[in-house]
Amino acid sequence: MLIDYQDGVLDLIFEQDRRVIELNTRYLAKFAKAIGIPVVLSTVGVEMGVNTPTISTLRAELADVEEIDRSQMNAWEDAGFVDAVKATGRKKLVMGGLVTSVCLAYPAVDAMADGYEVAIVADAVGDATKEIHDTAMLRLVQAGAVPMTTTAMMAEFFRDWKSPLSDVARELWVPYKEEWAALKRHPKFVEFKGLV
Repeated sequence: MLIDYQDGVLDLIFEQDRRVIELNTRYLAKFAKAIGIPVVLSTVGVEMGVNTPTISTLRAELADVEEIDRSQMNAWEDAGFVDAVKATGRKKLVMGGLVTSVCLAYPAVDAMADGYEVAIVADAVGDATKEIHDTAMLRLVQAGAVPMTTTAMMAEFFRDWKSPLSDVARELWVPYKEEWAALKRHPKFVEFKGLV
């Protein structure tokens, strides 16, 4: 599940490198799609005209996945979103919600309350400050979510280098790591300008 990866929401991230979050999310989507893991993609406020659709790089990876737009902050409060999750038939969910404290925390906690197992990809999400991100991660872990990283999640998807699924890993791992390393060598953070 990838929730609220939109330019207007990305503008709320300051203490993490937005480019790394986008890269990690894009490769998670690419990897999941390549090995047949269903992806539920959600946006907030697009139909209302207050927000933009999914960021173009992620949308390009998931061109055949319909965006579920909603008005609620908590994606789990949207019947269409929950129906899409149920339609996958999965009880173990991998979740990314762009803003850790809201887009991710709210639906992850509710999904766990409804009996789902939830893994959260900590380096594919961010928040206004590191303190807010870290506090949300603590909340999620205490509620029972399993924290992962993009690399660990991709490895868990295929699990064995002799598996037929490892062909995808061999194809994607090196380009991912090269892009990741280039961004990490030259981090870029956006300065908070305050409210106008």
